[in-house]
Amino acid sequence: MPAAERSGFTASAASQLRWLTVRHLRAMLRQPAYLAITIVQAVVWLPLFGSLFRRVVDVPGFGGGSYVDFLTPGVVVMSALFAAGWSGMNVIIEIDRGVTDRMLTSPVRRGALIGSRIVFQVLMTIIQSAIIMLLGWAIGARYHNGLVGPVVLLVGAALIAVIVASLSYGLALIVRREEVLIAAVNFCVLPLTFLSSAIMAKELMPDWMRIVAWFNPVDWAVTAVREAGSVDPNWLSVSLYLFGLTALAALAGKFATRAFGIYHRSL
Repeated sequence: MPAAERSGFTASAASQLRWLTVRHLRAMLRQPAYLAITIVQAVVWLPLFGSLFRRVVDVPGFGGGSYVDFLTPGVVVMSALFAAGWSGMNVIIEIDRGVTDRMLTSPVRRGALIGSRIVFQVLMTIIQSAIIMLLGWAIGARYHNGLVGPVVLLVGAALIAVIVASLSYGLALIVRREEVLIAAVNFCVLPLTFLSSAIMAKELMPDWMRIVAWFNPVDWAVTAVREAGSVDPNWLSVSLYLFGLTALAALAGKFATRAFGIYHRSL
């Protein structure tokens, strides 16, 4: 293919991705109450859990330190997990309203339809995470290593958002029923949270929970971002966890794309 044609194809794909992402952002801005509730709910978790478990740092084996420092990365990742888990509901709503079918009759690339949703979810996750991080800083959390710690925290939250949102989109395209998606999200999100070190140190978990946490991507993200924000981080460990999350994000994106193809062929 000539270079000009390749350039035109790339520009067109990027333009469609940008246009569809803006469409999702505009739709969200038309629901300010939902946007506010989503952000406020995430923000409430930090002072709530911080007040409830603040004395847990005194338990032998926890390691001491500030619980707010420990909790803030966990709440950021947990908020990304919850928000991304419910993202598939919008897919079902658009299917029921016929919006998705009309999109399929247009010249919009199929990859842009899925990719724009993922980009939108990442943008929302970054905004939400930044707000939580600022709140954490205001109530006493400290981020070490300059901007590196906070940036890795945002990257970890974004990768969890990509993984979970892609799975949520794919499942929504396959089941196409709100009650099934709700049941699946409720079944997965809470166990993934509590089988990680988001709100509790792994040293205080039962042995079987620690074993499960080794295979839990939520724990990978929490461990990576917490390590990156520590005084003396193990960057090899951080890199390995982020690499694992990136690989899972690629697989989840492939699943969402395949699910979209299954939906398209069923029409």
